[in-house]
Amino acid sequence: MDNSLRITFILPVLNETYSLKETVDTIFALAASELHEVLIVTAERTTAETLGVIETIKKERPAGIRVHRQELPFLGGALQEAFHVATGDHIMMMAGDLETDPKMIPAFIEAMKAGCWDIVAGSRWIKGGGFEGYSRVKLVLNYFFQKIFRILYNTKVTDLTFAYRLYRKPILEGIVWEELKHPFLLESLLKPLRCGARITEIPCKWRARTEGTSANMFAETFKYLRVALKARFVSRRRLMRKTQ
Repeated sequence: MDNSLRITFILPVLNETYSLKETVDTIFALAASELHEVLIVTAERTTAETLGVIETIKKERPAGIRVHRQELPFLGGALQEAFHVATGDHIMMMAGDLETDPKMIPAFIEAMKAGCWDIVAGSRWIKGGGFEGYSRVKLVLNYFFQKIFRILYNTKVTDLTFAYRLYRKPILEGIVWEELKHPFLLESLLKPLRCGARITEIPCKWRARTEGTSANMFAETFKYLRVALKARFVSRRRLMRKTQ
């Protein structure tokens, strides 16, 4: 019986070059038959250098690469649109700048196949995970935010903001998404959790990007608390779109 996953790998990009190429090459090398498509999401601010790299990737791999130009703004908008246009039955959320190690892809696939999970989430806070090049202030804030989120949602999930996850696509369908900026990374785990998603974690390391600049502003950090509170106390009925 074929139990392959048919994964859409989502890569939002702004100013990545060699790291994007390495990420895509690793996906093709390690995902094997599980690879359905690599969906590269570009924006108005995506640099000419990055667009040039994408063209090179498309020429080298004419099958399996799809490019989507986002209409909604910011990272959250890119991911919302990617969830909608992805054609795989599983979705991998990751970065194109090597902050999420693409060599971990087989571990995500193995975990998804081993259990009846809706989401396999990477965690920096369990044994084997960690941070490299993360600022001390952000590390302390992240630690306390994770503790608050776990208590608020009565969950054993240890890392609710790391953007390295493998989803069964059906768990994402019908949810009302609201966040357009980086707090979407929290919303996209908390709302499925509220809707009954079965979640497991695997240890992953976060590494600071070595090219370009991050679009995640420190000022956005405290907006995660607002997102967590809002998603926690709204009724489940209001989390889902009305169907005809």
